[in-house]
Amino acid sequence: MKAIWNNQIIAESDATKVVEGNHYFPPSAIKSEFFIPSNTHTVCHWKGTASYYTLSVNGKENKDAAWYYPETSDLAKEIKGYIAFWRGVEVKP
Repeated sequence: MKAIWNNQIIAESDATKVVEGNHYFPPSAIKSEFFIPSNTHTVCHWKGTASYYTLSVNGKENKDAAWYYPETSDLAKEIKGYIAFWRGVEVKP
């Protein structure tokens, strides 16, 4: 799977995990030069507290377009640290 934003592949992996229709990419699959840590956090009732990244590609930013769970509940432990995308990021084979 590939995650693409602003005509740039920002993550690529054959080992994503799908939860609630979202592909979660392993941390090693992201191109970290495009990811800026955000102070945003949200809480999922069954996964835990999510942290976010803002994407920065070719001079454009996409605020909080990637999220991950640094710590998870036991139910979501398979995606601990994995990164998922939204806000216009295209995820495709």
